[in-house]
Amino acid sequence: MILLAEDCLVFRTAAGEGIPYSAEMISVELMGDTASMFDPEFIKNAAAAVFHYFREVLGQESVSVAEFSLALERVLRGFSLTPETPEPIDETAPIVIKSDLCRLVSESGKGCELFFFPRLRDELRAQLQQSPQMLCFQGLRRCVKQLTGARRWSSRCQTMQDQIVEYLRSCMSRENTGTNCALVVK
Repeated sequence: MILLAEDCLVFRTAAGEGIPYSAEMISVELMGDTASMFDPEFIKNAAAAVFHYFREVLGQESVSVAEFSLALERVLRGFSLTPETPEPIDETAPIVIKSDLCRLVSESGKGCELFFFPRLRDELRAQLQQSPQMLCFQGLRRCVKQLTGARRWSSRCQTMQDQIVEYLRSCMSRENTGTNCALVVK
């Protein structure tokens, strides 16, 4: 039996064939016919995120092509991506509210972490008041570097990143009562 590389997933086709792909390889496959319709870098990152979800979060070593495609489609719909050729606007499209984490760090002043986390909770509460279907907190990496005062990524940065994500998750679970809202942190 051949061991599967750590950065690969086996994609099962409808015909029952299993083909190993890395995150990079699958994004190249996906970009084939749609390269002119979407931003290639965005599709590459979205595919890598879905790949990571199946591989690391769910712990799967294989996934059907249909299952992967459906998950990728859900992610792209969450960002309200449409091809460059205009289509009718979907009135039922999800409401996505975006917040910049770096702005929140700047607004927290000199106390950084001491004031950042309550400010982050207040921002989440304010955004939930608008009844969104998705909250997107952007700029996580730059935010972490600002908070830690780091120029390069370190284990302290990773710890701070994990704390921010966990804090957002716990606040979201406490504050989001009865509504269907997704949380995206990037």
